[in-house]
Formats: sequence, structure tokens, C-alpha cells
Amino acid sequence: MAQINTRYVNLVNHETGKTYDIHTPQTYCTEHNEPLVAQYNLQKPLNKGILQNRPFNMWRYKELLPLWDDQYIVSLCEGFSPILEMKNLEKKYAFGQLLMKDEAGNPTGSFKARGLGMAVSKAYELGIRSFSIPTAGNAGSALSAYCAKGNLEAHIYMPKATPKMFQLDCKIMGATVNVIDGNISDCGKAMRADNGDAKWWDVTTLKEPFRLEGKKTMGYEIAEQLNWKLPDVIIYPTGGGTGLIGIWKAFQEMKELGWIKEIPTRMVAVQTVGCNPIVQAFNANLTSATPYEDPGVTIANGLRVPHAFGHKLILKTIYDSNGMAIDVTETEIINALNEFATNEGHFLSPEGAAVWHAAKSLRSSGWIKDNEHVVLLNTGSGYKYAENLWD
Repeated sequence: MAQINTRYVNLVNHETGKTYDIHTPQTYCTEHNEPLVAQYNLQKPLNKGILQNRPFNMWRYKELLPLWDDQYIVSLCEGFSPILEMKNLEKKYAFGQLLMKDEAGNPTGSFKARGLGMAVSKAYELGIRSFSIPTAGNAGSALSAYCAKGNLEAHIYMPKATPKMFQLDCKIMGATVNVIDGNISDCGKAMRADNGDAKWWDVTTLKEPFRLEGKKTMGYEIAEQLNWKLPDVIIYPTGGGTGLIGIWKAFQEMKELGWIKEIPTRMVAVQTVGCNPIVQAFNANLTSATPYEDPGVTIANGLRVPHAFGHKLILKTIYDSNGMAIDVTETEIINALNEFATNEGHFLSPEGAAVWHAAKSLRSSGWIKDNEHVVLLNTGSGYKYAENLWD
């Protein structure tokens, strides 16, 4: 028997406060060109004891997700990725505690399963059956998989420089794959040109409200897995930035619910030197980022995002958490990937390797202090990037 969730109550422009009808499909605030954010009735008591005996996937937090009726869930058992102790590197670099939340075990090998699983499920509930997305790789893989599971239609637009494994991943799931000579912004332009009559639901990062809700479950999991005591620092690879924003959103919701007492966490956004609009904005103390011109090619495909639609929300998250934005070079990513593998036995994604180098830099500078607890986010499997890494 389906269970009905009545806590999801609003979609709001995060800057103006303007609300939107939640009973019809919504994308973003076209008047102000800003994302819409889901809100919930958090005043109604909800004890975290509800989690006992529930399956260990992201839907264990279903009261705090925007689906009304759980019969529309399209799931591949995404979420509840492990948090692992990195004892060897913790000792080597004198961290107080060094942990890694490893998203590589999600369906199609990355954290994108959370956002796309949520977005597809909610769109399915709203009667949508065809989807499109510009992607650096992992998001396209995830959309293709969830559309296959739900007998839905997927149209994928990805840069020519994307490893062929990602193209295969999408094609084998039955998606229509369009390879574009350019970066992810160019893919978005090509997709919009082909979708002029809006026949496909556009699930571009933060151009619809629900991928964010799936990504935020990482925040709920981090709290639950650490016995409801949050870490001092979370370091996150930031292209579109949905996960960074989502984790912080989850922390705010949990505090309002009374599930956690305080939020000591400082959020760190990691980018590459060749495409670092958030870092540039942060260093200039700006609240918005300028689109990055001519982003350099990187082995960390997910970080080659010249202009994140949610750039204001990314920067707000960093500032509100007293966090940091930092960039790394290609050589630093490769060296970090090798170091992590030889010391901890994990083949990180290049984005995860960027996170590890950032952690070392912040520890060396003293920004991460002696006794602080740090969580690294490895957002996907390194094996899917083998083409980028092969000598």
C-alpha cells in the first residue's frame, strides 16, 4: 500500500521568496533566472526513530523528500554509501580524524544516482515521461539508468572529450546520446536548440528543483553515520555544486527538526585551476560568479563547468558555513590519485583526488586544525575514467 507524504509544502525562489505551485511541473524562476528550492513542514514533530528498520538507501528519509506518493519511486537502491576511516593518510598528515564518504558504489558508479533518482521519480509522479540533460559523464549515466528502469525516454548531450565509457554507459541503457564538440555549456546550448518545443523535461543541474533533494541525502547520511555529530570540515568537488548546497540544506533541516544540536561544519568547494569561477568569486569576496571563459581540459570531467546555474547558492553555502574555495592543478590531481591508491587502496575519481589534494593543502596551511574531524567526498568510481588516466 502506498504511503502518502504531506510534509513537502513549497517551492521557493531562494533570493526573492516568491513561491510556486507544487502541483504542476516547475523548472526554475524564469523571471529572475534563479533555482527553486523545496521546503518542508519542519515544525510538525518528526522523530529520527522513524529510521529504525528501514532499508539502507536514500528513501529512508522519504518524509523529507518531495515525493507525495511512494508508489512513484524509481529506485536502483541508491544512497547510504559508506563512511570509511583513512587511517594511513590520517597518520601521515596528522589529521585529527580523516574520513571519506565513498559514493562510488552507487548505481552507475557515482553520487549522480541520488539526484537523478529523485528527479526522475518526482517527474514521473507529475506525469513526465521524456527527459534530457547536458552532462560531463556521470549525470548522463544516471539519467539513462533511471529512465531505463522506469521505461522512460532519455536524451543525453555530452562533450566529445568525455571518456567513451560514459557514452557506452548511456547507450547500453537505451538513451539517445549526442556528442558535442565543446564543453558542458555548449552541450546545454545544443540540447536547448533541439528541445525548443520543451518536449523533453530538462534536468540540467538546478534547472529543476529535485536533483538537489536527492543530493541532500548525503547530508542526512553523514549525520546518521556519525551518530548525529557533524564533522568540522567537509570537502567537496564543485562543478554544478548541487551536492555542496544539498548537504548544507540537509544540515539546516536537521537542526530545525531537532535531530542535531549544532552545525560546526565548514564547507569547502574544490575546483581546478583551469576552471575555477567559484574560487575566483570567493577570493574576491563576491556573492556571484562570473562565467569562466575557455575552460581548460581536465581529467576531472565533472569540474569542467564554466558557469554553475546555482553559483549564488554555492557561494552562500561557503560563506554561511565559514568555509573555503580552493583550486588544484592537473598534476596535483594525478599525484593525489596515486597517493590515495597506494596508501589507502581506493581508486578515487579524479574529482575525489582533487578533494584529497585540497585537504592536504588546507591541513598544511593550518586552516584545518590539529584536532579537527574531516570528511572527504569521493563522488564516483575512478574506473570509469580509465581512458583519461591511461599512459
